[in-house]
Amino acid sequence: MTKPAIAFLVSVLVAIVIGPKAIEILSKLRLRQTISEDVPERHRSKAGTPIMGGLVILSSAACGMWFSGVVDSKSLAVAVMTLGFAALGFLDDYLIASRGKSLGLKARQKLLVQSLLAIGFVAWVHGNLDRPTVILSIRENSELDLGWAFYPLAVLFIVGMSNAVNLTDGLDGLVGGLMTATGLSLGLLVFGYPPGLTVLAWAIAGGCLGFLWHNSHPAKIFMGDTGSLALGAALAGIAIASRRELGALLLSAIFVIEAVSVIIQVVSFKTTGKRVFKMTPIHHHFEKSGFSEVKIVSGFWILQILICFAILTWLGVFEIWN
Repeated sequence: MTKPAIAFLVSVLVAIVIGPKAIEILSKLRLRQTISEDVPERHRSKAGTPIMGGLVILSSAACGMWFSGVVDSKSLAVAVMTLGFAALGFLDDYLIASRGKSLGLKARQKLLVQSLLAIGFVAWVHGNLDRPTVILSIRENSELDLGWAFYPLAVLFIVGMSNAVNLTDGLDGLVGGLMTATGLSLGLLVFGYPPGLTVLAWAIAGGCLGFLWHNSHPAKIFMGDTGSLALGAALAGIAIASRRELGALLLSAIFVIEAVSVIIQVVSFKTTGKRVFKMTPIHHHFEKSGFSEVKIVSGFWILQILICFAILTWLGVFEIWN
């Protein structure tokens, strides 16, 4: 685990060091957050905070990977797809900042580009992995051949994870902390399949942890869609390249819950005219229920750590260290 650890530590340090300069540059360029009307009132004070902090996370992760000296075809393919999603998020963030409105690209425009990027990655999987339609079971003691159903499901998995992380990014430090725990855990899950994927997962986790130095409450910078869209795609890409989609889905439970809460709210309101939650994604429900932002974020972090530890223990990942 030496090289993944190097990638993690370098990413943490780089993110901490370059963060202030990034904040300064983004502020001078007036690339700042515009607050939506569909969030709790207390968020109004966050207007004007620099966005595009995802550039800090991804730059730091790239440095971590470079210092580790481990880059293989699978990790490189995932990294390329991740940069594609980051570029899409960057454009969305830029439009939000330049227009002074909380909406950048239209939802269908983002969904189209996300789908095209995901299709491109899945096409790479088809052409470069042995038995591309085979995935491992949750306990990894058997294989599941999905046949041609694998391809649309893989595209849906990538797009879904990207949007799930994007929806979760609504409170200071929330996604940064969740991604740190999830990235480290996913790196352990895929350790050795091949080593570059663990390095990539830990480099991203390190970038997120270092980013928290600047993004924890009160945040001096937001990761924006530049970060959240890319991070979700990276999680899915690492899982697909290592054939551990089901395990990764369990590790991403908080992100899945956030996305499902939105789906439940929309379906309920359109079919019955009633809302299940006070506001979605579900972290806003807790805000509306009177919990402080710091309490919600710390609670979600703790829950995610417990989930990851429980799942990795159940899957026997820690047994290799005994």
